[in-house]
Amino acid sequence: MLRHAILRLLQAPLIVAVVFVVTFTLAWVIPGNPLESPDRRPPREIEQAMLRQYNLHHPWAFARGYLRGAMMHGDLGPSLYYRDQRVSEILVDGLPVSATLGCGALAIALIVGMIAGVLGAVRPGSIWDLSSLALAVVGVSLPTFVTASLLMVLFAGVLRWLPSSGWGTPAQMVLPMVTLAAMPAAYIARLIRMGLVDLMEQDFIRTARAKGLSRNRALFRHAMKIAFLPVLSFLGPAAAMTLTGSFVVEQVFAIPGLGVHFVNAVLNKDQFLILGSVLVLSSMLILFNLLVDLAYAWFDPRIELA
Repeated sequence: MLRHAILRLLQAPLIVAVVFVVTFTLAWVIPGNPLESPDRRPPREIEQAMLRQYNLHHPWAFARGYLRGAMMHGDLGPSLYYRDQRVSEILVDGLPVSATLGCGALAIALIVGMIAGVLGAVRPGSIWDLSSLALAVVGVSLPTFVTASLLMVLFAGVLRWLPSSGWGTPAQMVLPMVTLAAMPAAYIARLIRMGLVDLMEQDFIRTARAKGLSRNRALFRHAMKIAFLPVLSFLGPAAAMTLTGSFVVEQVFAIPGLGVHFVNAVLNKDQFLILGSVLVLSSMLILFNLLVDLAYAWFDPRIELA
């Protein structure tokens, strides 16, 4: 396990470098100039000085300077769109909000998905099973922005139980987290349900039942641990799903997270903020996937990590 962790950590800089090159290329070919915003365009002399200072006319010189500052000084540069703000300051403000939203959504998805999957597996073909399958299909099929709009109209507009926007109070967190949790919860429910139904027909479960264990005790004592392994491996892609989905959710619910800043950076061609956000998010995903792999091996020692 230690060898695998060291190998993955050594691979991480290469992966981040590839992500940086791809993101840098895409950010540079976006049409427009970050200094051309009509409401904040500086005088021509200052604009030319900024273009020379940050090498905005020379992509590879810009990339070299950016990487040198990021690696040697931890400086992700200034934001070209937000006045008098460094990218690191924007990330420090927005990242905790996005991380709280994503972690809360993952926790809800894990709890709801496992409960729905177990209820469906305990009584295959029952109303609980059919209901969980139907909800799973709906959760997988609906895009995040549709789910967000439906929940907002129902719980904020019609029932008026929850606020429709904002961030900071528990009530304001409910709708965004539930919206972001809907799709991964549907996948987890399907994984748990299919895994348990298949495992309950295996010989070792029949042996446990023959020794006197009830169906439910055999399910939770023997089958559940094995059925959870696919869910554990899914947590890596689920983290990526919640991070990318949070951009939409933050826009819909007006949440001051990193997603809003990233979307504004793309719209305004703020290369510093685009690259800084992608570097931080990609590093987080690599680390999270490494933790999932290690937890997978710890959960089942028979599994050998490549």
